[in-house]
Amino acid sequence: MLATFIARRSTVRLLVSARCVIAAVLLQLVVQSPAVGQSHRLKSIQLCNGADGASSEPRINGCTALIESGIEPPRIVAVAHNNRGNAYVRMRDLERAIRDYDQALSIDSDYAKAFNNRGVAYGEASRYDLAIRDFDEAIRLDPNYANAFANRAKARLNNGEADRAVLDYDVAIRLGPTLAAWNGRCRAHLVQGNDEVALADCDEAVRQDPNDTTALDLRGLAHVKLSQWDLAVRDFNSALRITPTLASSLYGRGVAHIAKGLVEQGDADIAAAKLIAPNILEELAKVGVK
Repeated sequence: MLATFIARRSTVRLLVSARCVIAAVLLQLVVQSPAVGQSHRLKSIQLCNGADGASSEPRINGCTALIESGIEPPRIVAVAHNNRGNAYVRMRDLERAIRDYDQALSIDSDYAKAFNNRGVAYGEASRYDLAIRDFDEAIRLDPNYANAFANRAKARLNNGEADRAVLDYDVAIRLGPTLAAWNGRCRAHLVQGNDEVALADCDEAVRQDPNDTTALDLRGLAHVKLSQWDLAVRDFNSALRITPTLASSLYGRGVAHIAKGLVEQGDADIAAAKLIAPNILEELAKVGVK
């Protein structure tokens, strides 16, 4: 799916780690606990909480220690399952992640963040109906949950529901505009064929982060659809300086070069894109680029 080239990079940003919850609640429990074992427990809390940028494996170990300790209250165990699930998603171990979110929700059935995060895992596994169902529940529990709206929009777009995706992105941007939401709505508008509107959203995304390859790539595709060849080449060049193997940018630049009469350069770019992503034609056709 096009998400293979441009949307997967946003996955980590879209996950919610419950960092503030576990930090506040667990640290309070440490203060109230006996001195014996506090040091080890505090270390587990810090790892599970992702302190100091802990990588996935140490974070999993910290959360597992809390889960298996037998002394933590249910809410803390639920948060630890949620955080361990997030770490598994980062490792692309989606089935284990989903099992952890299941455990978190079996403990706390009103845990909106766990519903959101399980939805992200289902989305990464291309199980979009299940993802949408979880985002529905997260939004029911927290109607102002901007990330859940953005995540549901992404799932709906990947599920072929572009119109509903745009509506969800509208709400997400109103509640808490993020780079991922601007990029997502740009892509949704491209799928709909609303290319001028898409370009405005991508302009905002690039304004927020001029080095974001997703924003540059999507804006380049919008320029291609609007026959703005020089602007398209400029955006694709910028994206490819950062990620030289970005297949959608290589292909888009090839299309633009051919339109400008630079057939040899264009053919070379398109051939390179097809080597990297053999299904690139099918994927870009979804946003109207042929």
